[in-house]
Order: sequence, then structure tokens, then C-alpha cells
Amino acid sequence: MGPRNDLSGSARNVVQAGQVSGDVHVHTAALAPAPRPAQLPGDVRGFVNRSDELSALDGLLDARTGSHQDSDSDVLRIAVVVGTAGVGKTSLAVRWAQRAKEHFPDGQLYVNLHGYDPGPPMTVTDVLGRFLRALDVPVGRIPAGEEPRAELFRSVMAGRRVLVVLDNAATVGVIRPLLPGSPGCLVAITSRTRMSGLVAREGAYRVSVETLSEAESVRLLRSTIAAYRTDDADAELAELARLCARLPLALRIVAERAAARPRMPLRDLITDLRDESGLWDALSATSEEGAEEADAVRTVFAWSYRALPPHVARMFRLLGLHPGPDFRVEAAAALSGLNPVRARRHLDNLAGVHLLEECGHDRYQFHDLLRAYAIDQAQREESADDRRAALERVLGWYLHSAAAAARAGSCAYTMPLPLEPVDDRVCPMSFDDGKPAMAWYEAERDNLTTAVRIASSAGMDRIAWQIPAALTMVVADREPADAWLPAQRVALESARRAGDRYGEAITLDNLGIAYRHLFRLPEAEECFDAALSAFRDLDSPFGCARAANGMGVAYMLAHRVDDAAACFEQALEQAHALGDPVYAGAFTRNLGWALLEQDDLDQAERRLSRAATLLADAEEPLERAEALTLLSTVHRRAGRFSRANHMAEQALAVAGEADGKLFEALALLELGRVCSARENGAEALGHLHQASLLFRRVGRTDLQAAAWDATGEAYLLLGRADDAAAFHRRAATAFRARGDNWSSALSLARLADALTKQGMSHEAQEHRGEALRLLAGFPDRAAEAKRAELRAARMET
Repeated sequence: MGPRNDLSGSARNVVQAGQVSGDVHVHTAALAPAPRPAQLPGDVRGFVNRSDELSALDGLLDARTGSHQDSDSDVLRIAVVVGTAGVGKTSLAVRWAQRAKEHFPDGQLYVNLHGYDPGPPMTVTDVLGRFLRALDVPVGRIPAGEEPRAELFRSVMAGRRVLVVLDNAATVGVIRPLLPGSPGCLVAITSRTRMSGLVAREGAYRVSVETLSEAESVRLLRSTIAAYRTDDADAELAELARLCARLPLALRIVAERAAARPRMPLRDLITDLRDESGLWDALSATSEEGAEEADAVRTVFAWSYRALPPHVARMFRLLGLHPGPDFRVEAAAALSGLNPVRARRHLDNLAGVHLLEECGHDRYQFHDLLRAYAIDQAQREESADDRRAALERVLGWYLHSAAAAARAGSCAYTMPLPLEPVDDRVCPMSFDDGKPAMAWYEAERDNLTTAVRIASSAGMDRIAWQIPAALTMVVADREPADAWLPAQRVALESARRAGDRYGEAITLDNLGIAYRHLFRLPEAEECFDAALSAFRDLDSPFGCARAANGMGVAYMLAHRVDDAAACFEQALEQAHALGDPVYAGAFTRNLGWALLEQDDLDQAERRLSRAATLLADAEEPLERAEALTLLSTVHRRAGRFSRANHMAEQALAVAGEADGKLFEALALLELGRVCSARENGAEALGHLHQASLLFRRVGRTDLQAAAWDATGEAYLLLGRADDAAAFHRRAATAFRARGDNWSSALSLARLADALTKQGMSHEAQEHRGEALRLLAGFPDRAAEAKRAELRAARMET
């Protein structure tokens, strides 16, 4: 059922039982080079001159030249492109970035921060997560929280030459965490504010984008209409430009309309535009200085909107109800109640008159001003019932499409979920396999989380809690643990407000998984306990099994092995009652894991052998591979090294055939540990090096830390105590940062052994003392045995 902590936990056992070994070198240079991100949008059509502004930006390409740039080449270069709404800041920044990108061989990062969008702006935490993924940081290595991600981003960017474009930033506070530390990088920012704080503190160079000159405006109009109209006088084009306040966004809309009516005298178009009453109050000017531009923009929007055919105009205003500023054709079809073919025609019409722009295959987006205008028109022209019906259709489309993506792209480890019905006219997405399903999820992630919030605020509570519930394992497998926490909390509020006990139970269980992945174990246990209570009230054996197993894994992470075993037994009893062979096999395997940690090798072997058989019969190769790896551990601990080696080889073959990289890594680690048990450190390091690379690839930082720790053990076998100590230090630091006291204590004990071999007895004693303090919180026999071992070592030293 896949590489996750939710059904299983023997990956954790690899740490606790001392199976995990690490990378021989653990140098990032040993890995394949990170992909070169290339995220810039395409260049704009009909771009007009802006030669002075482009030249000013060109001056930033060499930090040692240009009067506006500090002569110190170690200073990060920052450009701030500022100007009023619709003046063409993004067009200028993208045009320049496309010209300059060859100066940045490590790639380009781009994000639209939506700082002025009617909907919620991008959060810094989400942007950093996106950037880190684009820079090939595995999901499991991306920490929770803004500050840790910002620190990792600066570390990853160190020494690289990357162009970063931060579009539509509203505040300096959003920008600062997104700044790399490397002077080889350059950051280009667009904003409607002057970003004075960034200029004063960070030395950013401000490039002000003014409205076009009359000559530039006329040139832009002519470049658009040249193929359709040739006899328009410059004076009339200049008057048309004045009515548009010489703003490129408004000019392009007007030019497209003029081009579509080649026989209509331009004077008539000018009269229409002048007579258009300003009906849009939402885009009111914030100051007298901006009043002319605001009036011009809303007049042009209204003028163009009123020229649309009624069915296209309705599509435009309903799109204002969409959860985010960009969307697929199928989402637009759901909103409007049309089939995708008709919806695509309407979208292409809107793009043709610059009320939308195409931003990918079958994907469109709004300029933030136009989205605000669409929202306003929907409020004015659609009844409350019609707006709600449209919103129900698109949110239903997201819910049912998310469920289809989850079925295709992850295992069935979700509760039975009778989805909220959807309108017959809505056609949710369908997927043949996991790859397109996950591509859809990646593209729609922001819209999905926003859909949860909008559904909750609209009182559509079942949709609000069902979207995260449908995506349980997609989120668990592919996202940093905190990515969906806000949405899951909203889902819980919705389920409780609706009095939906089943939705509350599922959401509590999902929150438990998220908190467990964050190693916030008390919160995870509280959620699982509440979920278990709710499932009992509902007489849901499936839910009870799921929550009990989840609690068991949380207990194992906390090294509360006896409590975990009781939970796994409870989950297994429910799985047998349900007659579910997959869950029976998985929970039997988890119980074997706990028995192994209790050092009951005979019972562990019996349970794990049974689990391997059940999972083979159920055709679950990855779960079977994990059971075989644990069986190898049993045999190794019992001193049956040949049998242990055979089991680990079998696990490696099964996992490899199923392309389960995490399970291959676990098997390789066990093979390495078997070699170490035979005192063959050199052969062990070969297996452990491969395993470490795989752990990094699948983003399991907890196991990577354990890999470093066990690599230290292998080096100590070879008499290389200095290398051993270096690996143990690194592992102990990682475990401490995670808050894993048990693994920290074991790592510190091994570090002390390596330091003793180096003759550094005083430091070794300090680490043994710290390990003893950490172990004081664990009352089990394994902890007591480890404490006795540490005390004896302190006496001997």
C-alpha cells in the first residue's frame, strides 16, 4: 500500500532496531545534479519599447557596474519594478527576464504572489515549498514553517546563479523571506507600492514604470490592428490612447475590439468608449493621483464586457466565482453548466479580447483587475441562488476530480467516502493511471485548498471536509506535513458545525497523520484518540481499525512500544472482523514490528511470516517487501545471518520489481546491517551507500539521519573512528532538530563510542551523560538495558 507511515512503521523499526546504515560519502556532489528550473512565463505579444527601463535593468546584470549598484560584488542584486495597476510591470519584468536568463545558468524561479488579487495571496510558506521542490529538494526534507524553509532556501541557493522573479508583491514583509543569500542570484520584483523599505535596507534598485507616452501608445495600438485596419489617423489613435489613460492592459483590450471591427470608423469606437458610464465601484482610486487610471480601466472593462455575446459574458462573470485566478477548461465548464467543448469556445473568445489569458494547455488565468471586475459583475447580474448553484457545481467538480485523482494515484487507505452529489451537467476529471492524476493534483493544489475555505464560508460543509478526506494519502505521500494543516482545520470546523460526526472522525484521523509526520506526537495522539472515540460512537469497525493503527504508529515513534502493540492488536482484530486481507496483513506486520522492538523474536517471526504470506496473497508487493525486511532483522538478531541475508535479498527483489524505492532502500539497509553483523564493514558500506541515495531521493530525512548514524557504525568496524564520529554527529543533530529523543540518545551513545576510540574521553562522557538524560523519559526494558550499557561505559572510561 505504498511507502508511508500510516499503515506501516517498519521504516521506523529500521532506526530503532539499528538496521539503518548510511551513505559512504554523504556528499551532495555524489548525487545527480539538480534540475535547472525554468519557470518564466512566455514573453508578451505586442510589447512596446520601454527601452530606458530595460536598459536600467540590464545594468544590474553585473554587480560591479552601474551607478545604482553597490560596487561590492558580494551584494545580492534586487530590482523592484513599480507602477500603477495595468501599466505593464509584469510584461516588462518577463520581457527583461527572458532576455537576461542566459546570465543565470542555474535556472529561473517565478511566482505570482497574487498580492492584489481579490482572493487570498500566496503565503510565503507555500512559495518557499514550491521553490524548494523546483530546486530538487525532496518533499520529506522540506521543513514545516516559514523560517526553517527560508533558511533551507538560502542554503540550497548558496553558490548558485538563479534569476528569481516575484510578481505582484504587496508588501516588503512577503519579499524578505524569499530573498536568496547568494550574490550570484538576482531578484526581480513587481509591485504597485514603491517598496521603500526594500530600497533602504536591502539596497534594491527601483525601476518606475510610467504610463506609455502618446507615441508609444499609438505604436502599441497600430501593432495590434495593423493586419486589420490601415487607415486610422494618428490623432484618433492618440485620443483612443488618452481614453485608456495610456495603460497597456486597457490599450490591448481596446485594440482587439478595434481589430475585430475593421469597417467600423474609429471615431465611432471612440464615441462608444467616451459614453461608457463607469459602472464599476470596486476598483476605486486610492488617491487623486490614481483616479484617472482607475476610471479609464473600469471604463474599458465595462465597454469590452458589454460587447460580449450574452453567453460569453455570463461565462466571464461566473469565472469570478472560481476559487483561484487560474483554472482548467473543465472547471470553467462546471461553473457555467456547459460541456467542455462549448466552454473552451467561450474561453477562447474571452482570451481573444484580452479579458483572459491562456497560461498553458487548456488552462486560463485572470489579471487581478479583471478578476475583481468579474466578481463585481457576478454580484450585480447573478441572483444569490444562481451564484450558489454555480459555486456548488465547481466545488463539486473539484471534490469528485480529487477523489478520482486519489484513486488513480495512491492506495485505498481512505475511509469509505460517500461523496456529496454533483450536478448532472458536471463532468469530473477521470484518470487512467497515477501519473496524469498527480500532474492534475500538482496543478490544482492551490485551488483545492482554497476550495475548502470557500466551501466552508459558503456553508457547504460536506464538500469542505470531503476534499481533504478524499486526498488523504495523496497529501501524506507528496506534501510537507504542514501543507494542508490550515485546510484540514477548516474541514474539522465544517464537519463539527454541520454535526457530521463521520466527517469529524475522518478529519481528526487525517490531522493525526499530519501531526505525526511533523513529529508533534502529543497532538497526533490527541487527534487519533478523538477519532477513535468518534468511530466507536458511529459503530464503524473500519474507522476504529484505522484510528487504532494510526495511534499505534504514533506510539512507536514515541518509543511507547507496549502501548503500540496493544493498538496494533486492536486494529488487527477489527481487520479480521471486516474480512479485509490487505489490512489484516498490514496490521499483522505492524504487530510483528512491535514484538521485534520488545525483543520477542519468536513471536515476531511468527507474525511477520504470516504477514508476508497474507500480503503476497493480496498482491501487495511493497507491503510484503517491508514484512520480509523485518523478518531479515529477526534472523539477524537471532544470529542466523545466512537466513537474514536471504530474506533481505528477497525483499530487495520484490520491491525492485514493484519500483518501490523506499522499500528497496530498507532492504539494502538491512543487507548492509547483515554485513556489519558479520564484521564485513567494507561490503556493508556498498549496500549502505545505495540505500542512502535512495532515502534522499524519496525524501525520508528521518531515515537518512539514521543512515548517517549506521554509517558511523560501519566506519568504526573499519577502524576509522574520525569518520565514524563525523557521521554520528550529523545524525544526532538531525534527530535533535526533529525532537526524536530516543533516536538522539542512541546516536549520542554511538558518537561517544567513536570518540572514545579517538581518545577523546571527556567529550565522550558528556555525550553519554546527555544520552542518559534523554533515556530517562523511557520506562521500557530496552531503555533500561541501554541505560545500563551507558553507565557501564562511563565506569570503564
